[in-house]
Amino acid sequence: MLSRGKHRNPRKGACFMELASLLAGERWSDHPACTHQLLAAVARHINDYTSDAGRQRLAGLIPSVIGLTSDDPHMDPRIALRCATTALPVVATERQRVMAVSILACERMLAYLDDRPKGTLEARSRAAMDQVPHAARWAEQFASGVKTSPRAFRLRAGASIVHCAIEGIAQACIPAPDELLRDLLVGTINDCAAWVRPDTDAGVPAEMSVPPVSARGPGGRLNAGAGMSLIR
Repeated sequence: MLSRGKHRNPRKGACFMELASLLAGERWSDHPACTHQLLAAVARHINDYTSDAGRQRLAGLIPSVIGLTSDDPHMDPRIALRCATTALPVVATERQRVMAVSILACERMLAYLDDRPKGTLEARSRAAMDQVPHAARWAEQFASGVKTSPRAFRLRAGASIVHCAIEGIAQACIPAPDELLRDLLVGTINDCAAWVRPDTDAGVPAEMSVPPVSARGPGGRLNAGAGMSLIR
């Protein structure tokens, strides 16, 4: 039975990533080497923010994260971008500006890594931003001129974006936050599998996937300092 938090040993319980460490033959840990550190953070947060009733539906996804690790700097902004674009349309007003700034920070990092024009957004990012135009306009003004490095993104920004996005989804006024959290984990696993193993069918089997839950949240405000902490 999956449960919240960190556990000293299997007798005390287990979270998603602790069971992954066991299946991978590693030392018992919620930070195993078999999974990319930011993907593991997504799994830990979703494990902890999912309800007790919904958490057990995550167990079948555990084998899919084993072996999904890479030193490629694209991985962190890709994972964070999936979380931010999923969260932005549904989170409460006080989080929308943070999520909009997060999307721009991820896109800016990917543009830097791919040597593409600054300010361009992928279709998924544009679709999310279009649902909250007030937050999007504010974020574009706020984030202009702000820079970050791949190292800073990997050490701080990515983890902050992931945590804020998942917490926001869990607390959002939507019909089925557990379903959206599970769908986010499935999507993130599949993104990582496609990047790490592009020539295989690695990822979550189609029959285990669930359709995305769509919901829309209202526009809102947040002080500038909260957004800045995500992109420094």
